[in-house]
Amino acid sequence: MAVTRTSPETAAGHAVGGRRGPLERRRTRKQRARATAGSGRMAALLVSPTLLVLTIVVLYPTLMALNGSLYGVKGLDPKTGFISDTEPFVGLRNYADIFGQAGDRFWNAFWNTTFFTVVTVGLETLIGVAMALIMHEAFRGRGLVRAGILVPWAVPTAISGLLWRWIFNSDGIANALIGRQVLWTTDGFQAKVAVIVAEVWKTAPFIGLLVLAGLQVIPKEVYEAARIDGASARRRFWHITLPLVKPALLVAVLFRCMDALRMFDLPYILIGAQKQSVETLSMLAQNEASNVRFGPASAYSVLLFLYVFLVALAFVRLLGADLIGDAGADTRKRKGRRLRIPVPRRAEVTA
Repeated sequence: MAVTRTSPETAAGHAVGGRRGPLERRRTRKQRARATAGSGRMAALLVSPTLLVLTIVVLYPTLMALNGSLYGVKGLDPKTGFISDTEPFVGLRNYADIFGQAGDRFWNAFWNTTFFTVVTVGLETLIGVAMALIMHEAFRGRGLVRAGILVPWAVPTAISGLLWRWIFNSDGIANALIGRQVLWTTDGFQAKVAVIVAEVWKTAPFIGLLVLAGLQVIPKEVYEAARIDGASARRRFWHITLPLVKPALLVAVLFRCMDALRMFDLPYILIGAQKQSVETLSMLAQNEASNVRFGPASAYSVLLFLYVFLVALAFVRLLGADLIGDAGADTRKRKGRRLRIPVPRRAEVTA
């Protein structure tokens, strides 16, 4: 019987349990490093124009706002007794003031912003999903229904605010329908209701459009199989439609949350400026800047930026697997697993 023995290098490469030896692993790591470096350079080259644009339109204004928030308001200099022509450096005083008596207006705007975001996005999600289901059904005149549903989203926000201001006038259609005299555009809870109604009417079609795109990629065979199995319409919605459309729905909700946190033009036009019941953080920052208080305005803008960033980050971190789909989750599950193929350490050949 002839026995062929493997070389020391090959024997070192065939470890116990089929694992590769140190030489082979080192060679594989070098090859992967070269491939990764080449693809990384190409990716950096392709992404560099986008990064340049983001630097100009996002990073630079953010840094300028952060720098401006460290300066106070022009006024009487307590050291000299003269009116200062330049903004004094106050450090973090503009941020510290929000925790004092002067911060009451900031916290009111903060809670208004949060309230509008939670309520409007929640209602828009429910109504948008219903709109998507209606637009997805096949019936006569579906194109006309789709156009009618998407018209509010196409209307500019300023025009939408003016239209709803006429509706909510003291002698408008809203009071005529309810049979009561309600001053919708004055300060109070009714002003919040007016803003919510106008915002939901305008932006619910946006969520409906994105959900409709998710519905159209679901195979019809899935629904046919469910019908054959005797599943009702309610069970098909909860166990087929909603799970498969969930990634598109979460992206739509994320976009709407980020947009609602920056709400400005609709309450500004519909209700007006400096109304305590509807003043948002964006409206507060604009009002401070219009009164030549650029330091506090910059501080409020920076805090609003951080608020939006943290909400988006929390949303992506908590629901990241659903946002990228099952493929990303499966990839993470497979990551760390090693494919173990048993390889004999010695090959014996019969002569």
